[in-house]
Amino acid sequence: MKMKRITLFVTSLMFAAAINAQTPVATATVPATMLTPAADIAKVLEFKEAVHDFGKIPYGKPVEFDVEIKNISKDSVKIESVKVSCGCTTPRYEQGKSFAPGETFKVTLGFSGYAEAYFEKTVDIFFNNGLTKQVKFFGTGYKVPENAAPTNAGVQKMKGASK
Repeated sequence: MKMKRITLFVTSLMFAAAINAQTPVATATVPATMLTPAADIAKVLEFKEAVHDFGKIPYGKPVEFDVEIKNISKDSVKIESVKVSCGCTTPRYEQGKSFAPGETFKVTLGFSGYAEAYFEKTVDIFFNNGLTKQVKFFGTGYKVPENAAPTNAGVQKMKGASK
């Protein structure tokens, strides 16, 4: 009988130890900004060109374009930051300036031009109140031949004479 008690006692201890050894699952706290839905950026800002095609550009020739943005809300808007996808893209903008309702402003995006084929780049623009817009540009870079033939004025004269 004593042996049964000892076995029951040891089994109970092992069972209790196994239950206590279980670590509770950590509950993640969700930031308050994630609980409230982000405002619809289309109701706050109007983008004239959020996707831009540079077409064909010569290798190494820098190009740029302006993303025109209009504040269509009743509150002022600020650009907090602009994040580019690589070092070949350079943004210019007025950081921290408030843009009033109805005001149009811009972010200028420059590209170094160092691409020998199709390229596609993305830029994330972060505004106050948790608003974000991704802008994209693309194109095709090509190398200009080093010994390209000069234009021949004689050929142009012959074309004019045949008319």
